[in-house]
Amino acid sequence: MGIQVCNGASLMCSFGAAPSSLVVLPINRVLTSHQPAANIMDYKPMVNILPFGACTSLANPTVASATSAALGVLTPMPCIPATMSPWIVGSPTVIVGNQPSLNNTSKLMCNWAGSISVVVPGQITEIIP
Repeated sequence: MGIQVCNGASLMCSFGAAPSSLVVLPINRVLTSHQPAANIMDYKPMVNILPFGACTSLANPTVASATSAALGVLTPMPCIPATMSPWIVGSPTVIVGNQPSLNNTSKLMCNWAGSISVVVPGQITEIIP
């Protein structure tokens, strides 16, 4: 059983330097604990997924370029999330806006090799299968 994720949830990227917040727009008109509930389609960079401080992934072209310019010393650069596919799994038995609801065990992959996970779901009262 997972905990339903909502607006304001705390996220962390495996290559990020700082946590970020999930932004869920109220377009689905479903609330959980007085906040908009998230579904697996809430993955758009700079809309739903905000930057994680500095990125340390060499798959990120800006990090690779800065590291190369520093003669191989890893040089973190500002994070610009590159999430191009929906959250993985979700909760298929709970539908929010015609899509599976997002739970705290779901993962989101960044094109720069990072794995984004939910640290704090934003609410703790709604448990979903």
